[in-house]
Amino acid sequence: MHPRADHHPPAIHTRRAATRLLALLGVAGFVGTARAAAPGWPEEAFKQTSEADAIKALYGKSAATSDKITLEVPEIAENGAVVPVSVSSSLADVTAISILVPGNPLTLAASYTLPAGTLPSIGCRLKMAKTSNVIALVEAGGKLYSTSKEVKVTLGGCGG
Repeated sequence: MHPRADHHPPAIHTRRAATRLLALLGVAGFVGTARAAAPGWPEEAFKQTSEADAIKALYGKSAATSDKITLEVPEIAENGAVVPVSVSSSLADVTAISILVPGNPLTLAASYTLPAGTLPSIGCRLKMAKTSNVIALVEAGGKLYSTSKEVKVTLGGCGG
């Protein structure tokens, strides 16, 4: 009996690793292709580092403050990696909801296009690099509205 008979030859580990790597690359490639091919994907908006540039790339117009948008975020986020955010609106004819975090390296955190007749309410968890305002944008009736709240982050989520 070979002293290492219970040990698989290196070729088997290499094959397993190669299979896992190819599977992972296949999934990553599919996600990248799906995102790039998605109609209406606001790729340029997600690359912006400032609030004004993100809004311009996404909507091409400025936003008016509205009290008809409800933004629910914690005052203090103990972990910036998982900050719960929900946005809803009582505005009529809502077609899109977006969330910006100006304190993050890339400002636009989420953007949703809502089909006609959809209840204007979304919820998600975001990463926040540091204490920052969270801005909710709602496009309704062809106009853009916003509201914001500050979230204090005690433990960074974007690399912190």
